[in-house]
Amino acid sequence: MSEQAADVTRLDRDGDDEYEHHGGFPKYEPVTPGPDWARFVDGMRTLQDLAVSVNAPDGVLAAAADQVEKLAELLGPHVAPEGRSPAGRTIELPGRGSLLLPPWNIEKFGPDGVRSTGMFRRYHLGGNGAAHGGTLPLLFDDLMGMIVHAYGRPISRTAYLHVDYRAITPLNTTLAIEGKVDRVDGRKTYITARMTHGETLLAECEALMLVLLPGQP
Repeated sequence: MSEQAADVTRLDRDGDDEYEHHGGFPKYEPVTPGPDWARFVDGMRTLQDLAVSVNAPDGVLAAAADQVEKLAELLGPHVAPEGRSPAGRTIELPGRGSLLLPPWNIEKFGPDGVRSTGMFRRYHLGGNGAAHGGTLPLLFDDLMGMIVHAYGRPISRTAYLHVDYRAITPLNTTLAIEGKVDRVDGRKTYITARMTHGETLLAECEALMLVLLPGQP
């Protein structure tokens, strides 16, 4: 595990008890599952790419559907409660091992900001070789949550997220996203972030994260 990834696992801040229990959220702890989890997630990402890009004959689709149904039957008995699956908690994997998130890797994690690098794949296609516009807010919103955590703020919800699109976001190209806390005002945490391809600014984002009240979901 990288130094930055190790920093994500820190639970030694003052007020961690408040952080963990605010709003009744389940307690999320980083995990390191066996190597088959990484292989499983990578294979599922490939299937996502194929599912939105193939134009196969009926016989192939029928065979694929049979396999998908068998896979669902195999995995169905092992569904776990929120916060218990390795998905989203495997820090060393792209997207923290969650298929919801684009496969990006955390490179910097601390009170002065969070930075990740990665790429959008065929699954994230919007049109004409560009990432779907809706995938950028998803990535930014996840980044905002990590920034709040890295800064030491209690669990917060997104109050607003404003994205300015500055250039086309390409697929299958290594990009960077980085953000930091601008200021704190009571329960409010104001954050700004940007996505770049080399020196090219692709998108900018500003967000307000609001600390949950006790018992607030």
